[in-house]
Amino acid sequence: MEPRITGFDYRRVTVADGVTLNAAVAGSGRPIVLLHGFPQTHLMWRHVAADLAADHTVICPDLRGYGDSDKPVDTDGTGYAKRTMAADIVALAGALGHERFALAGHDRGALVAFRAGLDHPEAISHLALLDVLPTLDMWGVLHGSAAAVAFHLYLMAQPPGLPEALIGADPDAFFSHFLDAWARDPDALPTDVRAAYLRASRAAVTSIVADYRASAGIDVDHDTADRSAGRHLRMPVSVLQQDWGAALGYDAAGLWRAWAPDLAHQTVTCGHYMAEEAPAEVVRALRTLLTR
Repeated sequence: MEPRITGFDYRRVTVADGVTLNAAVAGSGRPIVLLHGFPQTHLMWRHVAADLAADHTVICPDLRGYGDSDKPVDTDGTGYAKRTMAADIVALAGALGHERFALAGHDRGALVAFRAGLDHPEAISHLALLDVLPTLDMWGVLHGSAAAVAFHLYLMAQPPGLPEALIGADPDAFFSHFLDAWARDPDALPTDVRAAYLRASRAAVTSIVADYRASAGIDVDHDTADRSAGRHLRMPVSVLQQDWGAALGYDAAGLWRAWAPDLAHQTVTCGHYMAEEAPAEVVRALRTLLTR
């Protein structure tokens, strides 16, 4: 049996032509959607989701291309654009009866959430973004030998064929590297959950690469167009991140404030997997956001 979020119902919801998402749903009250990161699934929210479900409707999907959600072949470079993946999430919430909702994303899910906030401001009431920079800014701060920490971004940016072959040769070694390197508290990723992440990632090499490849191409184009047009996130925004700014030499809060005028920025001391390593801190930040 695959691990599940205790007390949540699981549903399959069609969000686009030929694309169905797996989603865990529980609770009642104002809705909040939680989007997972790499190399994970919706399970990363299990602690946070259980707390929030006491007084909110909580929706935890697997993103397109991940977990038990559909993994369409990307035929034209747009299939895993964050614009496409954000539209999935708005459609998911709408299908579940929520035209307006709060949205929180971690890592890859935060990039989807960021795009949803820009493209669908009428739908997103509050936005929380965990341990990322917007795609355009991310590429801008990576330089010199310090950029080696993000080697996977460059690998998966290559044309179709090479990254899939290299990762597919030993996917467990590849995905385990990130589970090991990015967690400061390995006990936060119990054996059954870690095994579930590896199984899911092993079965999704092609779609995971397509997701990352989009962030070296079409996602940059979309961010660049929005910056040129002066578009901003209109809703209250909270950002939680590790102190990557100090490590790589940039002002993280300043970069985010250029996109989000109504910003609360918080630096955390836990590792990358903060919803699992410091769930109480994440819950506090989300509950505070929802009062703004």
